[in-house]
This record gives sequence, C-alpha cells and structure tokens, in this order.
Amino acid sequence: RAPPPAAVMLSPGSVPSGLAGRRTWRRSCTAEELRARRRECEAALRSARRLQQLVSKRLLQEDVLIDDISIGTGGGTTAPFSEQEVSELLRNSHKGTEERVKSLRRLRWALQHKETQQTFIRLESSMRILIGLFTSNLADLQMEAARCLHELSYSEDPEVVEACLPATSYLLTYLSGHSTTLTELCLYTLGNLAAETKIVKKHLLPQGIIPALASCMQSPHLAVQEGAGYALSQLLQSKEATEEIIPLVLDSGLSQQMLRLVCSNLDQGMGVAVEFSWCLHYIICSRVNNSLLISQRTLPTLVRLLLALASTMTTTPVEGLELLVCPVVRCVSNLLAEEETCGGELQAEPECLLRAVFVFIRNFLPKHFFIVQECLWLLNNLTADDPTLCSVLLGLDLFPSLLQLLHCQKASELVLTVLCNIAAKGPAHCQALHQKARLPSLLGALTLSDAQAVNQVLELAHLLFLHWPEAAIDFVDQSGLQALEHHQGNPQLQEKVEALIRMASQLAASPQACPQGFN
Repeated sequence: RAPPPAAVMLSPGSVPSGLAGRRTWRRSCTAEELRARRRECEAALRSARRLQQLVSKRLLQEDVLIDDISIGTGGGTTAPFSEQEVSELLRNSHKGTEERVKSLRRLRWALQHKETQQTFIRLESSMRILIGLFTSNLADLQMEAARCLHELSYSEDPEVVEACLPATSYLLTYLSGHSTTLTELCLYTLGNLAAETKIVKKHLLPQGIIPALASCMQSPHLAVQEGAGYALSQLLQSKEATEEIIPLVLDSGLSQQMLRLVCSNLDQGMGVAVEFSWCLHYIICSRVNNSLLISQRTLPTLVRLLLALASTMTTTPVEGLELLVCPVVRCVSNLLAEEETCGGELQAEPECLLRAVFVFIRNFLPKHFFIVQECLWLLNNLTADDPTLCSVLLGLDLFPSLLQLLHCQKASELVLTVLCNIAAKGPAHCQALHQKARLPSLLGALTLSDAQAVNQVLELAHLLFLHWPEAAIDFVDQSGLQALEHHQGNPQLQEKVEALIRMASQLAASPQACPQGFN
C-alpha cells in the first residue's frame, strides 16, 4: 500500500508566515476569536513540524492591557527585570491581597523575557513562593499565580520548564475545580510543559494525567474539552508516545470518546473537533493498535463526517474548515492503508466519498494547497487495491478536474500515482483511462521538470501500453517518442526511457507484439 499521508512533506513556504511566533491580542477580541487565532497558529506549527521538529506551544493571554501597571504599550513588554526587581516582587507577594495581585501581574509581564525567566528560577525559593500563591484560596491571587506558571510553561528553555515540575501535581488537581477559566489555563500549561522534555512527561504520567484529561473530556464546557484535546495531543506527539503513552490512552477507552468529540457540537465551534482529530491522527500513525480503532468503526464514522463537511461547503462557506478537514482526511487515509480495513465499509458510499474529496480540492485551491495534497493521498489509498472504486472514479464527471492537477508541480506526482493505481487494474481500466485521460495530458506531463513525476509518467505509460496496446500506437502517432528522447540523458530515467521507446516502437509496428516490461 501507499505510505501513510503523515509521510507527505510540505515545503516551508506552505506554512503561513508570521504565525509561528508569540502573538499578543487585545481585550476587544472575544474568547472564541482568541481561540480561533490560536488554532490558526497551531495549524501553521503542525504544518511546519512535517519538516522541522518544532515545539508547539500556546500562550493564553487575554487581558493584554493592564491600566494600573505602566509596563508595555500596545501589547509590548517591559525590559527584562533585574534580580533585585524580581526579589522585590516576590517580597511584595506577602503583603495585602491587592498588593500581592498587582505584584503577580507585574511578575507575569516580566516573565515574558527569557532573561527574567532565568533570573526568577535561580532565585532561592522563587518557585516555592509562586506555587504557594497558586494554591491560595483567594481566587484572584490564584489566577495570577496560574498565569505566571503558564508564562513559564511557554518558555523554550528546558531549564525553565523543568523548574515548573513541582507545580504539575497542583495543576492536575485543579483540573477538577469549579473555575472553567482556571481549568482551561491549567490544561494549556500542562500541554506546554508536556511539549518540552521527556522528563516532564515521565513526571506527569505517574501523577495521573491520562485519567485527569479523560475527566476533562467529559466536561460540558467546550473550552475545557478543547484544552484537554490540546494537552493530550502534546503528549501523543512525543517520541516515547508509542511505547509509554498511546497504550495507556487506548486502554483507558479514550479513542471512542475522541471519536464522539470529533463528530459532535460542530455547530458550536470546531475547536474541540480539531484537537481530537489530531489526537486520533497521532494514534493512528503510531499503529499501536489500529485494529481496535477499526473494530470501533472509526473509518466509516470519519467518512460520514467528511461527507457532512463537504455538504456544508457546497451550501455555506465556513471559515477555518480546513483545520478540521486536514486531520480527518489523514485519519481516513492512514486507516485505509491498514490490512485489516474492510473494503465493504466504503462500498455503500464510494461515489459520495469521491465527490466529497473533489469538493475539498475545488474549494481549497489555491489558498490551502496542503489540503489538496492530503486529498490526493486519500485518493491514492482509496484506489490502491479497489478496482470497483477505480471504475467509479473513471466514471465521475469530476475526473477531468483530477487531470488538471497534472500541470501543478506540487500535485503532479500524486495525481500520476493515482492514475497508475487505476492502470494497474488491467485492460478494461486502461482502455477507459486511455479514453478519459487523453494522450496530450500524458505527453504534457513528460515536460515536467520533476524527475520523480516524470518517472511516474513512464510507469503509467508502461502500464497503459502493457494492457492496452492501442495507447502505444496513439502515443507514437502524437510524437511521444520524441518527448521520451528528451529524457535519455537523465541517468535516473535512461533505462526506463529506452525500454519504453522499444516497447512503444514494437507495438506501433505490430500491435500483437509481446511488450517488454521494466526490470
């Protein structure tokens, strides 16, 4: 079968610019708008991680302007604090409630600087004092201390992150509290910490982070559910997840709960569905126990979701829908690559699924081209072993849309792979493909500059000539041999080019001649 879609590499240029760094937003934004922007940033980081192992973290910072503190303007921050200034803030945190809250706010702002973070963690008893304030029974004080911890968790410095280890048990404890805002903040803080080091993850697992997240998934509050999805996705992305984390998640029965959250409450926002669809994607890619997921009917459930999303797109434009379509398409593609997948699960609606895929391709071109690539991987895995589905694809009025992508450099190789899947099914499919695809498209693909794409053209031509010799006759009549000769100087292609020239020449001279295949 085809390699899983997770192996697809996107160029750095496909990542939206200016989204991967820290961003600050003003009070005028609603909570949902802020979450939407964080999801936009997260999508960019997830795309970038296909080429670079970027640490993906999120900073919840919804109260940017603090009128009574003269630090920063327009979302900026003050200069780094000295050791003396940090010490003074910590001393002030022992005074009256109002003074303590004000000092913690100043500290939180100061901790946006790497230098201040280092100064803070090196001060004796600094973390002990902060954790003490975090466990206070005064809500305002506790919230400001939690924001300080959250700011530290956002650091890229492993020393700073590891300094937060004593706080993890308290962060987990407050996940079961009554404050939705505090619970959400604790979830994102834990997610940030889990992204950084193996030490943190080893610390969190024995403390019961998986059961705690399972409880948050049951919350009636969407913000808490989304935060739980973010924290879980951070755990599932780690190198040790396959051996240490994913088995725990599956044994806890969370996969069915994730599937439910992916497919529900979409009318109230897609944040929860986006997070847990990525969680499912990471679990499926690990291949720890995809048989379990298949037995839970994950594949047909996600296919129905894709059909619903495509139907929505044809009637009402939905902003940000690509953030959900991408991981769901990947999940379906990877499950189709499993040997245990039952083809009968899709037999009832193959044409509907194919039409949905083309709806995504049409609507996401050219702005979100990475979705087009994911859809082509899905077509590739759909057509790999299913002659019936290949016939359905050939019969669709949308097939010309697939051929148009041959002229797109980033998509041509995947399109040709799908065409090869169809041609490999034998004479009837090659006859239909010869009639539908038309040789000018094939000849045009030979002019591509990508050697891998040209190699796929040669494979496709070989299959067509092998199963339907009339294609070779038309190829020669339309100057196909001359087009092949342009690639004879390429060492990577030379042997196949020469074999294909001989094969086409023999068939054109005598259609009954026995074709010679590639070695």
